[in-house]
Amino acid sequence: MNLKKWDTSYEWKIVLLLTLGFSLVGLDRWIIAPLLPSIMKDLSLSYQDVGLIFGALGITWGIFAIFAGSLSDRIGHRKILIFSLILFSLASGLSGSAMGLTSLILIRALMGVSEGAFCPTSFAATAVAAKPSRRGALQGLQQSGFALFGLGLGPIIATQLLLILPSWREVFWIVAIPGFILAVFLFFVLREPLQTQGGQLLIAEKQATAQVRVNWLDLLKTKNILLSMIGLFCTMSCVFVISAMVPLYLENFLKLTSQDMGIVVSAIGFGGFAGQFIVPALSDWIGRRLSAILGFLGSAIFIYLFANAPASVPVLFGLLFILSFFSLGLIALLSGPIAAESAPAGLVASAIGLVVGAGEIFGGGVAPVLSGMIAENYGIQNIFYLSLVGTIIGMFISFFIKETAPRKTQISQLSTAAV
Repeated sequence: MNLKKWDTSYEWKIVLLLTLGFSLVGLDRWIIAPLLPSIMKDLSLSYQDVGLIFGALGITWGIFAIFAGSLSDRIGHRKILIFSLILFSLASGLSGSAMGLTSLILIRALMGVSEGAFCPTSFAATAVAAKPSRRGALQGLQQSGFALFGLGLGPIIATQLLLILPSWREVFWIVAIPGFILAVFLFFVLREPLQTQGGQLLIAEKQATAQVRVNWLDLLKTKNILLSMIGLFCTMSCVFVISAMVPLYLENFLKLTSQDMGIVVSAIGFGGFAGQFIVPALSDWIGRRLSAILGFLGSAIFIYLFANAPASVPVLFGLLFILSFFSLGLIALLSGPIAAESAPAGLVASAIGLVVGAGEIFGGGVAPVLSGMIAENYGIQNIFYLSLVGTIIGMFISFFIKETAPRKTQISQLSTAAV
């Protein structure tokens, strides 16, 4: 297939729609964080309860990411993406109807099921739509919407809507509406993998490996897949702890006002937006391995600086912006190009689902529960140690990642041939 005649029209249309889709995943998932002070008061929740709410969503997200990725490799992308988009939008609205801890946990767990199904399938859809030479940049662009809307604009939207709406309950229904509209656009634009150029490129690979039975054990035996799983757990122990607990830390420990808290917390989204696009795009040039090492190093430095920063809005915003740039950029790198390029033929969505699932179960599920326990028993100011340990471990394991960036591997192959 002639890559110079790539179908850029479909490529950019579907990347735009999937970017908006993953933006809504982030918005629906994280709009709850800046609303927590009001929700905790109305529903009489503790820090440990908050950890359970985030943990339930993370665990169901992780489990269904694993199985949905595998399922989409067999039945295609359309059914999973359109149905899950409608379902998690509905769950977002229903969050505003929760009357207590149990109902809120159940609703957020349902959201985790649907968003977990959407996540790896959308990454795989972007991977087959994108021209290989810009796959890292486009997968990063798609994932960057999660941070921008969920963690950047979300806190501002939530705190401003609270000023004009009767309560926090109506906020959830407002942010749910765009998901239903986007599902209609996906219905008319989204193609199945083998109807795309990227999917057709995989046909030869599938035929070449048709006699080889690939299973979960084969994925786990792939070193980069295993390292990506561990690495994603490490960086998510940073991202999801700060995203869930920092709003409460700023209001309850540093005594910032709700509006100042919203401004500071928005740095997670704006920094993450830049990082989720730039880090994978940069890895197209300097390599996936070096990008991962630098990402974890930057995360470790800035989580320490943020944990020891004074109650100054500009200082906190700046430190949180840079911390989020590195840590959310790592999520896009590990679950995007590294997982996709390391997958056995025909199992791109399965590999991404396994990586995202493992990272979500432990980093998005277990880590918030642990941080809630730490906050409840030892003080909310001590939650950052969990994130610091995770980022240090992640930096260490990144040294063992096998390089997969097309530009870097081609250079290596040419050098070997020349010798």
